[in-house]
Amino acid sequence: MALTKRQKEALDFIAGFIATNDYSPSFEEIAEGLGLASIATVHKHMTALESKGYLNRGFNQSRALDLTPKFYEEQQQHRENQPPPSLEMPLLGTIAAGQPIESYPQPESISFSQFAGATDVFALEVRGESMIDDHIMEGDYVLVEKTDSARNGEIVVALVGGEESTLKRFYRDGPDKIRLQPANESMAPIIVPAVDVQVQGRVMAVHRRYP
Repeated sequence: MALTKRQKEALDFIAGFIATNDYSPSFEEIAEGLGLASIATVHKHMTALESKGYLNRGFNQSRALDLTPKFYEEQQQHRENQPPPSLEMPLLGTIAAGQPIESYPQPESISFSQFAGATDVFALEVRGESMIDDHIMEGDYVLVEKTDSARNGEIVVALVGGEESTLKRFYRDGPDKIRLQPANESMAPIIVPAVDVQVQGRVMAVHRRYP
């Protein structure tokens, strides 16, 4: 028989509690975890879960709830039936590797299969040649991890003056200045007050398409 929504919530709570604590919850802890005012209601749910083959109970014992093999088998089947993680990530726009330009949204995506399943990651297409000595060329795609902090020397996406984003190496020049250093000897660094720079992400990888 299928579980009701409340029964599944109770079963998930018990499984999570056991996974965290290595012992089963008391009825009082189940009631608190599910927001139930009555222990009798907890008893009713436990009886239903036992009758449906998901729990074994030891009577007259504290913390005597055991998950059955049926529960673990269904969990394994659920994991096996899940689709593989997406091999695509959102392509949010272009990023300047010359003079700063404003990035813009694009309803596209790009595949980075080796990073599939990562959270807080997006891709940007590079414009300009200021990072060519770091082997980041115009038309490349950079894979960026969202973060608002960076260490000296890291390649970052930085918002300058609240309006323009650029791709550069990040350096702190003293307590009040940020230097955004290009990887191109012919180009000068961007040196601005620290309050005018907001780190938006850190480069994790570069993807290049060839004709």
